[in-house]
Amino acid sequence: MDTKVLADLLFPHVTKTPEDMEALFPVRNLPEGAIVSRMAPSPTGFVHLGNLVQGLTSERLCHQSNGVLFLRVEDTDAKREVPGAVEVLINSLKHYNILFDEGATVEGDAGSYGPYRQRQRAEIYHVYAKQLVLQGEAYPCFCTEEELADIHARQEAEKANFGYFGKWAVWRDRSLEEIKEALDKGMPYVLRYRSTGSIENKIKFTDLIKGNLELTENDIDHVLLKSDGIPTYHFAHAVDDHLMRTTHVVRGDEWLPTLPFHLQLFRALGFRAPKYLHIGPLMKMDGESKRKLSKRKDPELALSYYRAAGFPVQSVYEYLMTVLNSNFEDWRRANPDAPVDAFKFSHKKMNPAGSLFDEAKLRDVSKNVISRMSAERVYDEVCDFAKDYDADLYAHLTADPAYTKSILAIGRGGKKPRKDFAVWTDVKPYLDFFFDDWFKIADTYPENFDKEDIKKALDLFLASFDPTDDMNVWFDKIKQVADALGFASDMKAYKEDPTAYRGNVADVSMFLRVAVTGKLNSPDMYAVMQILGEDRVRARIQNMKNAL
Repeated sequence: MDTKVLADLLFPHVTKTPEDMEALFPVRNLPEGAIVSRMAPSPTGFVHLGNLVQGLTSERLCHQSNGVLFLRVEDTDAKREVPGAVEVLINSLKHYNILFDEGATVEGDAGSYGPYRQRQRAEIYHVYAKQLVLQGEAYPCFCTEEELADIHARQEAEKANFGYFGKWAVWRDRSLEEIKEALDKGMPYVLRYRSTGSIENKIKFTDLIKGNLELTENDIDHVLLKSDGIPTYHFAHAVDDHLMRTTHVVRGDEWLPTLPFHLQLFRALGFRAPKYLHIGPLMKMDGESKRKLSKRKDPELALSYYRAAGFPVQSVYEYLMTVLNSNFEDWRRANPDAPVDAFKFSHKKMNPAGSLFDEAKLRDVSKNVISRMSAERVYDEVCDFAKDYDADLYAHLTADPAYTKSILAIGRGGKKPRKDFAVWTDVKPYLDFFFDDWFKIADTYPENFDKEDIKKALDLFLASFDPTDDMNVWFDKIKQVADALGFASDMKAYKEDPTAYRGNVADVSMFLRVAVTGKLNSPDMYAVMQILGEDRVRARIQNMKNAL
């Protein structure tokens, strides 16, 4: 067959050549070792944790090497596209500090290697499609949906492998005259790759995460261009990754079965294939066994879950770093105050089999992250959360910012900061007693204490309470109350012989704590009383005494 005639027949409008494309998209001028990678999601509207894992991996590899991270929207499947999905994706990733150097943006495109939306790149793909036809490595297929279904049914009956290949590839070796006749009739067609592979053969490949692999060669004549002229993902990604000068492709390992075909395409197109990093799935424990996180079963797969649950961005980010790099936790312990970007991320530390998602571990990481934040930052972040998810909390927090920040400052700083919050939804029950309209007695006194002892303790404290006392004087007065009631003011003495006392100074502090905060557990009582002020402290203690 005269492939030039066929190429001109199929692509009469294509006058540019691959050399023209090379000139339009030259090799990037970057320092040696710089990595160029991308996120290339489909605009389906569902942004999940896997997107963030891939984005974080790509972002660290690129920006640690002074490279480039770009966003390409793979919108070749119009049936799956959800309106507004691109904006949701961009904003979600931006929220988690995955920032792109170029690519698709909410306003349009930014960068010299665009367009960054594949449906806008049809003319580029047609240049390379025509080239493959010229090389005899692509051909038109006029099979109808019914004919393809019939092929599938016969393959099933014969217990053959499914796909368009070998004897099933009925348009693979048609004559030029037959193709012209079909075109003259206006029959729709797809353009297929002419595979020379065999499932009897294996290819060897080194993945930067999985290591050395042996994969079955591709023998399927996959579709390159659909009947509307828009490419499939397979063809588009090969062309785009070459022209956008991608050096490393980071993607989920569900794409591994397609790798042999992708490598075939790069060779056929005369391109050098990028390096691949196939990330294992995120899994969770389901009883005694592990399974992949599921969109249907697991709400925690959606990125929106973490925002609504009140996890700070940095907490999710740092947790994923512990998931992706096994040495991150040791680094964080050794560098508690260092910015997370100072950690040297490495693909060599990634688990080839995938990682176990553990929300309890995420909460622990988040407590540590929040404990290192300043009161000012906690205030800003919890307000940002409450503005969208808890209007009542937002109103209380912002009514008097200085007052709220003084509450949030309790126990911050020092070598052992308090770890009261894992998520921003923890803030309201932590500080509700600081606001009179929220204050209530949530906990009761343990039944083993005599009410008269409690009343006397409250009375004695009120008699000596002076808000100008420093912490030491304040606590000495509580000890004096304990001594007066026959409670041990010295915890060491109490531990040596608890039967000699009615209780201890910690019990007296608890009497005050419940009266002032309504809870058995609360932040530092001296700081609490300083913030509440004398009038409210006295009123609450008096009210408790009257209620007993």
